[in-house]
Amino acid sequence: MAHIWLLCLVAAAVSAEVKLDCKQNSVSLVWTDSGFDADPSLLRLGNCFPSSFLASDAMFKVDFDHCNFRKMVTGNQLVYTNDLVYMSSPDSHLLPFSETVACAYERPKDWTPVTYEPLFHTWALGDIVFHLQLMNDDFSGPAESTTFVLGSIIPIMGSVEQSSHQPLLLLLDECIAATTPDLQPGSDMYPIITNKGCLIDSKKSRSRFEPRQQSSEIHLSLQAFKFALGQEVFIHCQLWAWDSTGLDNSKKACHYIKDHGWQLLDNPSHSRLCDCCDSTCSSRRARSVSGTAGIQKKAVLGPLTILDS
Repeated sequence: MAHIWLLCLVAAAVSAEVKLDCKQNSVSLVWTDSGFDADPSLLRLGNCFPSSFLASDAMFKVDFDHCNFRKMVTGNQLVYTNDLVYMSSPDSHLLPFSETVACAYERPKDWTPVTYEPLFHTWALGDIVFHLQLMNDDFSGPAESTTFVLGSIIPIMGSVEQSSHQPLLLLLDECIAATTPDLQPGSDMYPIITNKGCLIDSKKSRSRFEPRQQSSEIHLSLQAFKFALGQEVFIHCQLWAWDSTGLDNSKKACHYIKDHGWQLLDNPSHSRLCDCCDSTCSSRRARSVSGTAGIQKKAVLGPLTILDS
């Protein structure tokens, strides 16, 4: 399988040399700062930290099945892509940046796409169809079990079918776990996402939003929490289908990263939209470029069960 060498471009704010070596099942990337005092430890390839770093260099040696690489087959090419992200720091004069790196190969003659028949929970609103589903570990298909051990990861995927609409961005405005399929005043509840898209559970757990594969899907890795152990649990979510260019502090997806703070899923350099997650995020009735105020739908996922190990 022949491989193609591709170099990523970085933002003008940071002058750097990037060497990318695309191997058969993995990639090596070396990032070298050219005198702008960038901190190599703040670089991320997808969701992976550098394999090693020095004062001005960062090196990544990773397999394509790690770090949330995206795989796409078009024509005779098999392409793996990922995002090289510089997180910056609050006291740095350097702005965050995010650029794409890619490795392209000849498509294997015996390659066929993975197929499965997902059993989605579906909610329709006009000609817009929403899905919310428990997934397997790599989000490639439906979960085989609805029972999870305390502390393990519960993969959840939301999606919206775009049909003939302009590209839509799917957001989770709110998610609450409860012991009943219908929220009632006396229901036991556990907040997961609150405050207009803030993954509040990520402040005390390993819960996080995963990098998007496409704008119409959102992947949530939720750490199984100590709530209603051994009982049926239902996750109630408010889904938003939104103009992908219309993010603000009331339409966003934010998660908390330890020792870094709140980060915006769709553009870390604009994470200031998450600043309100520790207070109150105002709600304003913005209108998308299509002239609508977005499309929202309530959905319930479950029942699932969390067991103490």
